[in-house]
Amino acid sequence: MELLDATAAVLSAQGPLARAWPEFRAREAQQRLAEAVATAFIERGELVAEAGTGTGKTYAYLVPALLSGLRVIVSTGTRALQDQLYHRDLPRLREALGVGLKTALLKGRSNYLCWYRMDRARSDRLFGSREQAAQLARVWSFAGASEDGDIAGIDFVAEDSALWPQITSTPDNCLGSECPFYGECFVAKARARAQAADLVVVNHHLLFADLALKREGFGEILPGAHAFVIDEAHQLPELATRFFGSSLSARQLQELGRDALAEAQQASGAVGALQPAVEALDKALREFRLAWDPLPLRGPIEQALRHDPCADSLEVLEHALDGLLQAIEGQAERSPGLEACLARAQALQQRMQALHPRGDEAVPQVRWYELVARGFSLHVTPLDVAGPLTEFRAKAHAAWIFTSATLAVSGSFSHFADQLGLIEPRTLLQPSPFDYAKQSLAWLPPALPDPIERRYTAAVLRACLPALEASQGRAFLLFTSHRALREAAEWLAANAPGFPLFVQGSQPRHRLLQAFRESGNGLLLGAASFWEGVDVAGEALSLVLIDKLPFAAPDDPVLEARLEHIRRNGGNPFRDWQLPTAVIAFKQGVGRLIRSESDRGVLVLCDPRLTRKGYGRSFLNSLPPLPRTEAIDDVRTFFAAVPLSVEAEGKRANTGLIRSFDIDEPDPV
Repeated sequence: MELLDATAAVLSAQGPLARAWPEFRAREAQQRLAEAVATAFIERGELVAEAGTGTGKTYAYLVPALLSGLRVIVSTGTRALQDQLYHRDLPRLREALGVGLKTALLKGRSNYLCWYRMDRARSDRLFGSREQAAQLARVWSFAGASEDGDIAGIDFVAEDSALWPQITSTPDNCLGSECPFYGECFVAKARARAQAADLVVVNHHLLFADLALKREGFGEILPGAHAFVIDEAHQLPELATRFFGSSLSARQLQELGRDALAEAQQASGAVGALQPAVEALDKALREFRLAWDPLPLRGPIEQALRHDPCADSLEVLEHALDGLLQAIEGQAERSPGLEACLARAQALQQRMQALHPRGDEAVPQVRWYELVARGFSLHVTPLDVAGPLTEFRAKAHAAWIFTSATLAVSGSFSHFADQLGLIEPRTLLQPSPFDYAKQSLAWLPPALPDPIERRYTAAVLRACLPALEASQGRAFLLFTSHRALREAAEWLAANAPGFPLFVQGSQPRHRLLQAFRESGNGLLLGAASFWEGVDVAGEALSLVLIDKLPFAAPDDPVLEARLEHIRRNGGNPFRDWQLPTAVIAFKQGVGRLIRSESDRGVLVLCDPRLTRKGYGRSFLNSLPPLPRTEAIDDVRTFFAAVPLSVEAEGKRANTGLIRSFDIDEPDPV
């Protein structure tokens, strides 16, 4: 009870945070979440908590974590959130509380400069231009003055620069303790700090790399933790399937050949021994891509191999990789770098072998391919990750806190819990404290065509143009496909020239968002990853438009296999998977609108299935308690700063808008 009392005192109106921060206000929602987190710490239990925007969940779990005396691992959804938590939230909180606990920030290997790779780039002159050569010189100086070697501190190299792979390492090409620069290794130092820390901040990718026993040459960092706090936990099921599976790409094979030749430069005669095998592998990669080119961009490998050219090209590729492995094996003892290349070749060969099904697989898996412009990737993905996750949690004997703003579907956590193998965890559903009835309005444009029609996107934009005019731009338009995104950008450029457009992919994400904020009347267009993580508070974003319900693409081979697996086991694929995952994605998109107590905005929900299909109720019931209308005049009134009357809200939200259907057949688009 001591931790519970101490946590409550810190977050109270008379506590140290209130005394240290004039802007701090005690919030019941935050206190309830903090109490649930503290209880999970005490009991070494499992907590699943949905905390709506504005709850203050970061401090709700950091306060008990810092006061608990436990070794805690905090995992965030992105590196940006990781940096924010470690460099902003933790220092403020530690100072206010006066605690001297050791904290550490740990990222994946590719986020740190590699002395060995930088030295090799300088000596081998691997840079492709004078600009890269000049940048490499600046990076070298930066590394010499840096304590952590974190590339987040480098702002003079473009995000997509070809220089990055030359100056950072990967789990595949790292030399580990055999590296001549091991004593100065930034990754090794970061791992050492993490091992000695009381609280370590990681991201989900690193967490799962560790859970999946991908030790990156340095061993695990997580054993010994007493508690794990997983923020943005809704991302975990998808990430888990990626890390507990395996993949093999043309790029990995090409880089193996290139790195092997580069390492061979240091050993007399080694280049001649490896060159033919590398050339054979490069030829096999080109022929593989040509043979698979007539196929759809992605699909099951099993179906692809029914075509003789595809099957033959895979066999040739396997033979070429085996040839390179044998060639490297004959030279490996001549340098640590070639030994590392041999280990990489062996690992890639194992992934290649995993592409062939075995009859004794304990967990159902899907084997699938994806084609890109000049390459490909081959994947083995498990359909169920509950087993390995449950096994790890049992061995850890730790508290597990899973929190996000989007975990529940119609008030239930069963979908999320089932995916992670959680059995009767403690749960908490904490709505956002924002006053949505006053701060927001949901507009459902009437008379839109069926989303499957080709003219749908243009119809949506034509119908919503008056709303964009009423909001004076300042809008975020979310699309469920990149095709619709491109079509919308073209239509708006031609029909709404008064609004500057900021389109996902046109420039780096952080620059795009900054330019949108500063525009004053811009339209931000995004898809996929933009459905979450975009945080634009204030008047810069006053309208969010969602074009369709975010059902997963029906041609996704993993989805197809998962749905078939559910069907074979007596479940309902739509009810058990498609609908709940779409609802959670939908909630993420909705959450982009109101980000603070002073925000006001309109949510535009365009998909007519919300009111025409029975399953539409699941989406509407997931919305915050905001008024709903079909009348564009209500949108104009809202932006004219005249509040919608309670009486009018009740009539428009509930009369003739939500109709009852017994339809259970999916038609996701």
